Amino acid sequence: HVQLVESGGGSVQAGGSLRLSCRYSAKRKCMGWIRQSPGKERESVIARHTIGGTTSYADSVKGRFTVSLDDSQNTLYLDMQNLKPEDTATYTCAADQHDRTVCSVRGSWLNYGQGTQVTVS
Repeated sequence: HVQLVESGGGSVQAGGSLRLSCRYSAKRKCMGWIRQSPGKERESVIARHTIGGTTSYADSVKGRFTVSLDDSQNTLYLDMQNLKPEDTATYTCAADQHDRTVCSVRGSWLNYGQGTQVTVS
């Protein structure tokens, strides 16, 4: 069971940037980020195949969010640019999907961290 610990959340003004970090105990083939805000469904925003490098984005963040991996630090990063108030949510690091043949924002995740809050005003 992989351990995932997020950090880097906070408050930022619209148009600003923020970087989230996810420290993992072991790199998994498929890793990414999901978010959820009160009254809204959980949304998978990015899924990254860590071996092949293929990345899947939700339409809502395409062109603004990117994901990267630092194996030396056992850390997955989420870089968020041009933030909007609707990006306000709890962001959670995720790993492994039920269908292990794909790695996509449409997939269902198996493992989650505790989450970190991002507020855009």
